[in-house]
Amino acid sequence: MFSKEVVVQNQVGLHARPATFFIQKANEFKSSIWVEKDERKVNAKSLLGVLSLGITKGTSIVIIADGADEQEAVTTLVNLIASNFTE
Repeated sequence: MFSKEVVVQNQVGLHARPATFFIQKANEFKSSIWVEKDERKVNAKSLLGVLSLGITKGTSIVIIADGADEQEAVTTLVNLIASNFTE
């Protein structure tokens, strides 16, 4: 298991288009991936799950992955958020 904390800095947080982009990226990996905020953990590959966390600008979240490509998955998703969803 591998995890890393990141602060969401883009204007709308992890809603609508950024959330969809995040989930599409998460689905490229074989590992199980979760997003954790305030003791709540949801499947990072589930749009409803991610949106239910209500992640806004300035929110600190933890991305957790478990599986064959866990380190690459977490690093890629953290970098995606840190870059404000520009590849």
